[in-house]
Amino acid sequence: MIIGIPKEIKGQEYRVALMPSGAAELVRAGHEVLIETGAGLGSGFSDIEYLNGGARIVSVAEAWGAQLVVKVKEPLSSEYDYLQGQIIFTFLHLAGVEKELTYRLLNSGTTAIAYETLEDEEGRLPILAPMSAIAGNMAALVGSYYLARFNQGNGVQLGKVLGQKHGKALIIGDGVVGLHAARTLNGIGANVFLAGLDKEKVGLPMSGELEGVESLYSEEKTIARHSLDADLVIGSVLRVGQKAPHVVTEAMIKKMGRGTVIVDVSIDQGGCIETSKATTHNAPVYIQHGVTHYCVANMPGAYPRTATIALCSVSLVYIHFLVGQGLTRFMSQYKGAVNIHNANIFNENVALNMGL
Repeated sequence: MIIGIPKEIKGQEYRVALMPSGAAELVRAGHEVLIETGAGLGSGFSDIEYLNGGARIVSVAEAWGAQLVVKVKEPLSSEYDYLQGQIIFTFLHLAGVEKELTYRLLNSGTTAIAYETLEDEEGRLPILAPMSAIAGNMAALVGSYYLARFNQGNGVQLGKVLGQKHGKALIIGDGVVGLHAARTLNGIGANVFLAGLDKEKVGLPMSGELEGVESLYSEEKTIARHSLDADLVIGSVLRVGQKAPHVVTEAMIKKMGRGTVIVDVSIDQGGCIETSKATTHNAPVYIQHGVTHYCVANMPGAYPRTATIALCSVSLVYIHFLVGQGLTRFMSQYKGAVNIHNANIFNENVALNMGL
């Protein structure tokens, strides 16, 4: 199969969908790999490294003209004309982007496979997980940074000072993002509250790196109460293939203290904070009702070297399966991953969310 790797063009997005070592593996397996000029530079991989592994360095049009196009982020409007019936494998987040992309994928006959809806045999999301982990770590760090007074934050430092804990962090969602954010914040010594949907965990002491974190049941009254005096609120709610529900309302935001910081990690699925709107690494925050909102839709792109290595270490397994076993076998094994095929929406959650 001919595999194309275009350069990512989303603002401040430096990840690449395939490392030189992965390209070499695919070439050895008998496939042709086309890398757009400079696609790997943002992650520290030169064109020469890809050439040494047997890949070809090509133009953007040639990369998009492959049978299988592997990316990191969804196609942007300037790339829509390249959609011409090939297979595309990337983070799509159709619930959180303009509906025009869905229509263009449908009308072009493109088969769209989404990293974020690919589930393994145990119902986990293996390609989404490493990016969620990086985003969780990052949410704790950027949240702490924007609490600084020079960032118009409330001036509270999250962490221990001579053995005394300072600052309160509320994390909504105890998946991969939430757990990584909780570990990071707990590690520096903040007062951490982690809200999830498992009632059996509530009130039980946590162990290991989460010792000292308080578990909450994620419901409106609990979130409303704990958001009142929180310094940092991290939203990390996920419904696979669907738009994220608003778990923090505008009414709650209005009652929060001035200089509180919100990090909405769910923004790529539309956001779980009612007042959230997508931002970029170039302009990551805005203030509404006195509360700083950080809503960058491609957070891991800030650390492209780590993110690319983590992403490709997992995604390559499924690329091998797809090009080795074929699309029909892949669709049978990972049905939920295929969002669009033969001008039809194949993922029920995506269809319901789109009203189609």
